[in-house]
Amino acid sequence: METGMPTIEICVEDAVGLRTAQRPGVTRIELCSALALGGLTPSAGLMRLAGQSRVPVYAMIRPREGGFVFTAEEVDQMLADIDAARAAGLAGVVLGAALNDRTLDMHTLKLLSDACGDMGRTLHRVFDLTPNPLTAVDQAVELGFERILTSGQAVIAPKGQSVLKNIVNHAAGRIEIMAGSGVRVGNVRELVQETGVTAIHASCRGPSVGQACRVWELGFGRLASRTSGRIIDQMLAILAEDATLPVA
Repeated sequence: METGMPTIEICVEDAVGLRTAQRPGVTRIELCSALALGGLTPSAGLMRLAGQSRVPVYAMIRPREGGFVFTAEEVDQMLADIDAARAAGLAGVVLGAALNDRTLDMHTLKLLSDACGDMGRTLHRVFDLTPNPLTAVDQAVELGFERILTSGQAVIAPKGQSVLKNIVNHAAGRIEIMAGSGVRVGNVRELVQETGVTAIHASCRGPSVGQACRVWELGFGRLASRTSGRIIDQMLAILAEDATLPVA
């Protein structure tokens, strides 16, 4: 088994996070809105800003919260969002769609994939709802995805280590397996060592930024925690310092 440092993708939802995540060692940025909902499609303005990033940016293409069974109108919306991501100069997109039985919607995913052209593609955590993850790995390979973002079908990746390991073994280098959800400075080393994943996805967010109570009392929402450069650097240091970390 080879050894080396896994790649790291930082998930951000605003312009401040986008700027903070552009630092040496970060492989890729996933650009979203509404991270509290698992990530939705970012605005066209944020995508355009991300087109100037020094680090490759992949935009989440998800039109609404909830499940991943989409109507024809929602598919049309996603196709338009893919066009916007391409026009902004982004490196790729993050996709997912399912049927009512929770298996991957191969027809919709092929339609969306064809619209991407030469843009990169990540299959998002719709994968974690599928009844047979190993079959879903084969389907993702068939569709030409570069990687799968997964928590090992658990609520957080550290709880899905056994499934993650099976997924990595089944993928056998045909597609990158990227562990995400609940990945923290305190658990990332064990997660990589126990599963063999070659990529990590994390938000690396710090404490919430305070604001006047009147703002959220009037219904404008509380300002969420922000992407932390310090936490990103800590994560990178942990991944780099142990030369025995496995790479499948």
